[in-house]
Amino acid sequence: MDMTTAAGLWLAVILSGLYHGLNPGMGWPLAVSSALFERRRSALWPALGALSLGHFAAMLGILLPFSMMTLLIDFEREIRIGAGVIVIGMGLYLLITRRHPRFLARIPPHKLTLWSFLVALAHGAALMLVPIYLGLCAIAELDAGHRAASALMATTALALTVAIVHTAAMIGSGGALAYAVHRWLGLNFLKKGWFDLEVVWAVSLIGVGVLGLWTAI
Repeated sequence: MDMTTAAGLWLAVILSGLYHGLNPGMGWPLAVSSALFERRRSALWPALGALSLGHFAAMLGILLPFSMMTLLIDFEREIRIGAGVIVIGMGLYLLITRRHPRFLARIPPHKLTLWSFLVALAHGAALMLVPIYLGLCAIAELDAGHRAASALMATTALALTVAIVHTAAMIGSGGALAYAVHRWLGLNFLKKGWFDLEVVWAVSLIGVGVLGLWTAI
């Protein structure tokens, strides 16, 4: 993998994190709600921490199984193609159905970590990282002597790094927006200044899936 490709994939990890953080569907309004309910701005930080922990767990929950699958070096290309197709399928499903999983509404407001974990899975946020992550692995380019010895350690460490970088970007952008809404913009911003990201979200999943297919083929 050349440096330009690697830099582009890492940029995609960061940008997808920023995008997830700005999307209200990933939970930053819940942090604002928590601070308003407790009538203190400091309540933002525990809420954002709980959201980031759930999001991070979801990223690892999806990426780690793929880090083990990449040991099947002879099928790496097929795995990357399959991952791209799955992401495209998720995007098309969300684009067509436009439904929110009802079970998410039944989770108590104080269980933000569990809510963040499940919403990242249900809306395909974690799945979006898979084609990007597999592109970064590039196991097929390792020489035979290094594949068996280092593949599991390298890919697992990479999965952890991707999840950390992505979650940091996500909670950074979401936290900044939550603080701005609580401190300056107010709740009217959510009514007048925001827009529906459902279609954008679905299209972005399809776009990442297509990118994954293109880099694999």
